Amino acid sequence: MDVILRDTKEKILINNKNFLKNFNESLVHQIIVAYLSRQRQGSKAQKNKSEVSGSGKKPWRQKGTGRARAGSLRSPLWRSGGVTFAAKPRKFIKKINKKMYKRALQSIFSELIRQKRLILFQNFVIEKPKTQILVSKLKKLNIKNVLIITLSIDNNLYLAARNLYQVKILSVSKVDPVSLISFKNVLMTVNVYKNLEESLI
Repeated sequence: MDVILRDTKEKILINNKNFLKNFNESLVHQIIVAYLSRQRQGSKAQKNKSEVSGSGKKPWRQKGTGRARAGSLRSPLWRSGGVTFAAKPRKFIKKINKKMYKRALQSIFSELIRQKRLILFQNFVIEKPKTQILVSKLKKLNIKNVLIITLSIDNNLYLAARNLYQVKILSVSKVDPVSLISFKNVLMTVNVYKNLEESLI
């Protein structure tokens, strides 16, 4: 399968082994859930009955006062008492092996190519760090919602895109499945494509 470069109109032959696979929805879902789980801090913490400050002494005698029986000032029933099922710091990481991760990325890229949402350029450069320059360039290409993948973060491109909520810049080493499916189009240069082709073997 060929993809035509937008700037030079040349044809690039797509590697059938890596980028023309069937879309594995269950695998992609599993990878995305695992990726989002890793973003969770898991640092929430509360104090249980044994951890809150306060005396362990019985506040009043068991019988004869007319009041409800109580054994501790730190009871979860009381104001400033401990939490019954206190949350503790935890890790939400789900184990995903490298082979599964690569297969999921191959599946996503394959679907992008089939839907003609992958846009290739020989060169994609912004001369100045001006948002208007990038906006006008994307407007000419009729592209609104786009993830731009570069070999390394270009300062001009990054500064031009940082105020555009429908445009995101990522280096090829930071590509993640959530970003790939969050944007309508994915734009990259031929060099980036070749780098991905090698890394996803």
